[in-house]
Amino acid sequence: MPTGVHLQDARQQLFDAAERVLLREGPSALTGRAVTDEAGCAKGVLHRHFSDFDAFLTDLVLDRAARLEQQVSALRESAGTGTVADNLTTALTTLFGPVPAAIIPLITFRDELRARLRRAMPGGGIAVLSQASAAVSAYLADERDLGRIAPDADIDSLTLSLVGGGHLLSADPDPGPGSPSPATVHRLVTTVVADVVQRRPG
Repeated sequence: MPTGVHLQDARQQLFDAAERVLLREGPSALTGRAVTDEAGCAKGVLHRHFSDFDAFLTDLVLDRAARLEQQVSALRESAGTGTVADNLTTALTTLFGPVPAAIIPLITFRDELRARLRRAMPGGGIAVLSQASAAVSAYLADERDLGRIAPDADIDSLTLSLVGGGHLLSADPDPGPGSPSPATVHRLVTTVVADVVQRRPG
């Protein structure tokens, strides 16, 4: 696209371009030039909308993190319905899908991005991990209150096991298409929650 041609909704088009680069080539390939080349626009377009590249990346992560809020809400709303293992499997499969899984190393690799996210988001700079942890912890507490898991369930330890395991499954350097599969995530979840589900009241 020649210099001066207007991008409709330029921010979202740049975010979408960055996401494609991130998924295709990884965080090390994500540069301002790579983003604008992928979007088919002049390099100056990015700098007209963002003060610098880390500002762009911060808004990209915040935008993609906001999209996860729907899944976070769905997990809380699922308490008391279906099975605990199925609800957690659905949530973890989405929360650690391809885009969130690619964003985590991007944050890890860039100190300035991490610092800006800490200022922008309560609870720290690793947006996806903090969101997943908060969602899983709140969901498990709801299920405990409903009597669907043991009243003495250690919510913090369960959350750490589920979120840590979900992260490790998604971090496979050569995962293949559709990985981790729901079946793989379900095996993890079932193993982690088996004891507290079996010992539920009644």
